[in-house]
Amino acid sequence: MAKTVLIIWDSLTGGSLALATAASAGAEHAQADGVTTQLLHAPDANSEMTLSASGYLFVFPENLAAISGVMKAFFDRCYYPCLGRVAGRAYGVIICAGSDGNNAVRQVERIAAGWRLNKFMDSHIVCTHAQTPEAILAAKIIDGADLQRAHNAGAALAAGLAMGIF
Repeated sequence: MAKTVLIIWDSLTGGSLALATAASAGAEHAQADGVTTQLLHAPDANSEMTLSASGYLFVFPENLAAISGVMKAFFDRCYYPCLGRVAGRAYGVIICAGSDGNNAVRQVERIAAGWRLNKFMDSHIVCTHAQTPEAILAAKIIDGADLQRAHNAGAALAAGLAMGIF
């Protein structure tokens, strides 16, 4: 049976999209037999897609010390239809934050705990240090080390699914 890495992302200024794209490339680069990768913008993701996936990466910005509204809307739509039906699946989190990101991590990890998902990696916060209105709204350039870490996360999830670790 084919397994799917589902990367659900949201991005306003491009930082989270760059990280999600790197993670997707990593999952595809792993060339894990029987594993496919699906990269979905959060508004396009639904409970059927979530239920059909074998593992997840949630990649989004921290907005006002919280999960971005678009990502929260995804969880609001899909939480109850998936409750009790995704338990035990692997997940990881990558957050693009201006200064902290920890509250957004706590929020998504609490949602994942409700779904009884298994964290396969420590949540990764990419801090852009954007603190002025202009910097916050500016297009984000993510450095190579953070993009590589996202790439590695995607590869690890795909390889783990292929080997039956997750």
